[in-house]
Amino acid sequence: MTGLSCFACDKAHDPRALATVCSACSMPLRVDYDLAAVRLSLTDLAHRPPTMWRYREVLPAPEGTEVTLAEGYTPLLEIEPNVWVKDEARNPTGSFKARGMAAAVSMAKQLGAHALSAPSAGNAAGALAAYGARAGLPVTVAMPEDTPRTFFEECRLYGATAHAVPGTIADAGRFLREHGPKDAFDVSTLREPYRIEGKKTMGYELVEQMAGEVPDVVLYPTGGGTGLIGMWKAFREMAALGWIAAGRMPRFVSVQAAGCAPVVRGFETGAARTEPWADAETRAYGLRVPAPLGGFLCLRAIRESRGTAVAVPEEAMQRATTELAAKSGIDVCPEGGAAWAALAKLRATGFVRDGERIVVFNTGTGLKYR
Repeated sequence: MTGLSCFACDKAHDPRALATVCSACSMPLRVDYDLAAVRLSLTDLAHRPPTMWRYREVLPAPEGTEVTLAEGYTPLLEIEPNVWVKDEARNPTGSFKARGMAAAVSMAKQLGAHALSAPSAGNAAGALAAYGARAGLPVTVAMPEDTPRTFFEECRLYGATAHAVPGTIADAGRFLREHGPKDAFDVSTLREPYRIEGKKTMGYELVEQMAGEVPDVVLYPTGGGTGLIGMWKAFREMAALGWIAAGRMPRFVSVQAAGCAPVVRGFETGAARTEPWADAETRAYGLRVPAPLGGFLCLRAIRESRGTAVAVPEEAMQRATTELAAKSGIDVCPEGGAAWAALAKLRATGFVRDGERIVVFNTGTGLKYR
């Protein structure tokens, strides 16, 4: 790691201090590495522990300082010929959020945070509560009041303070800024730079698990967008490391709910940035993010990879969730069902062609929604 710089304006920031957004333009910060100095190949990984920290040379926390629950290296399961599901439900706390919080909490503790807070649609709150407990740091979270009770119970189990707030995750964030503990460091999506670093390991794992090959299409459920942005960053890094050919990248598909689709709308209208979505509504709570701070980065990742964005209606999402679970034996969350529904739609339009290698992400366990 060499430093921090702004994704939008490239302004450099001090990596020795707790970092939030860019001091010049209030946009997200990017973690930079001296990739030319990294000596890491795919063959070096064979005897490393099966966690995301196997890629420690391209992660920010120095070796030995990780706050970890053995997250990452989730299975890639072939469901049909040339179609795999990356099952992030196998992570600690049952979702891909464990990756981001492991990195964020590790760095927050190292850099001197005394308490942590974040708004959440559900899974991020549980992950923050668990990793805060592991780190010995008090945690405060806020979630929309209609979030399933399981998410609140999970946070309280780990000793966190959990608030139920009317509205969406945006309202939960506003509540914490106004009423949350003043000494808590905010680890909200893209309001600190390290959650992306944990989530980018999903991209590294895909290439390792596919023996150095790059999938043709990756379908990813997109709320705040850190998973999509992180993988886009990972593929750029892997090209610089020589793991894959320069410019070789999957076509990323941002999958959203029809009731909250700011990235889809931005993509379809040719906008450079997303606009807030009014009256956001979906049962896939992780997709109910009406104003993602990193919306402009999601759009950049989709366009640079020659991908697309798909909005899925609730009924189609529910059908696809049941279908994929019955077909695969995977405990599918509604967000994963949305991605499976999007695959059917893209096959029908010809965006996905016969013989292409497809990866669909199931981002968490469906158990918490029941």
